[in-house]
Amino acid sequence: MKKLIFIGLTTALAACQSGPSNRSGQPTIRADADSQTIQINASPETVRKTLVDSASARGTIVQQNEPNMVVMESYVRGENAVLDNEFGASDSGERAYRIRVRFSGAQCRTNVVQDLALVNNIYTPQEQSFQLPGNPGSMQSLQRLKSNAESSAGC
Repeated sequence: MKKLIFIGLTTALAACQSGPSNRSGQPTIRADADSQTIQINASPETVRKTLVDSASARGTIVQQNEPNMVVMESYVRGENAVLDNEFGASDSGERAYRIRVRFSGAQCRTNVVQDLALVNNIYTPQEQSFQLPGNPGSMQSLQRLKSNAESSAGC
């Protein structure tokens, strides 16, 4: 009898500690202050496919392609005194922009969060990553993603 009461109390306590529930069943995506967000009237799968297809067409490297996240990299070629001055030299490896796009939602409503970083000495022991704030150019990319995904979504 004591064992049954203990199990019941443990279950009740675990339920209290689980935090707020998300009634839609979708995970909530947290956006940092420097992140950019957009709402797309398409499914997460349509958003992912549109994003990957667009990156491939532009020659952007897709490093990670998961159901709710795509990570892309675009290498910075040649010397760049402005980036060297702001973020230090990338003298032990290449420099790249890393774009992480996370998304969650339902059939015709997907929340998208984009994070940008500059990575010095990428894929070396001296790798350094610097979070960047969103900018008008990267927001235009998100708006193109929205337009392209919505045009093929049928929502």
